[in-house]
Amino acid sequence: MEIRMITESDAEKFLELSKKLDQETRFMMLEPGERNTTVEEQENQLRQLLTSGNSMIFVAEREETGELVGYIGLFGGRYIRISHCAHIVMGILENYRGQGLGKAFMQTAEQWARDTGIRRLELSVVTDNEVAIALYTKTGFEVEGLKKRSLLIDSRFVDEYYMVKLID
Repeated sequence: MEIRMITESDAEKFLELSKKLDQETRFMMLEPGERNTTVEEQENQLRQLLTSGNSMIFVAEREETGELVGYIGLFGGRYIRISHCAHIVMGILENYRGQGLGKAFMQTAEQWARDTGIRRLELSVVTDNEVAIALYTKTGFEVEGLKKRSLLIDSRFVDEYYMVKLID
């Protein structure tokens, strides 16, 4: 498994990965079938991200097949006052969970943040996603707050934790 920075040419594979994650897990933002992004739109989004200076996506690629099996995105603030902050989003296909990929993604993300001048990493996580919370805690994140009734999943409201890691 290779973890690498995403490129514009990954747009189609990344879109496919995102749609698979929408189907497999209830912890991602979009419902199955809700993602309407075209490959061209995805290419444009990646182009903007790659030129932003404070945002990045890393993907995990199966070297034998070229399939993308997971990603971690760091999305930096657009304005000067929050340009030192990046919001993290991560997704890993079910067959590749529990193999250390999440930890490797978090280490890669933190190193990139340090190199880029990001000093605050933040994320949100559904309060009953115990596996993710354990990973984030193990990699130095702390709960900063609780957002009540944040999401509507499977016809019920769920809460999210805001978690943060400050980088010196």
